[in-house]
Amino acid sequence: QVQLVESGGGLVQAGGSLRLSCAASGGTFNRYSMGWFRQGPGKERDIVAAITWIGGGTYYADSVKGRFTISRDNAKNTVYLQMNSLKPEDTAVYYCAAAPSVIIADIRHYEYWGQGTQVTVSS
Repeated sequence: QVQLVESGGGLVQAGGSLRLSCAASGGTFNRYSMGWFRQGPGKERDIVAAITWIGGGTYYADSVKGRFTISRDNAKNTVYLQMNSLKPEDTAVYYCAAAPSVIIADIRHYEYWGQGTQVTVSS
């Protein structure tokens, strides 16, 4: 059983930056692909970015390409999401998730989820 705890959310002005962290415990972290998802009010939960455990392959949603960067530190059992040039439409609850799969763009492959952290971008 993998436990995930997100941190780093908050309120930021448009154009600003935030760095989200997700600390994992209870499993073999380097055997899981990791993803960041977000869910705005009244919207579905969508993938933002993901990274495999093998080779560091990454995936980004079109809406965040060039602005967000996902990375992982297997020694610290932590995955990060660096968010730059934030826009009001990035406002959402951001969730970290773990998948025992390299098919990282499909939400159905993610088995473990954190509780989420709120990101609010003001205009």
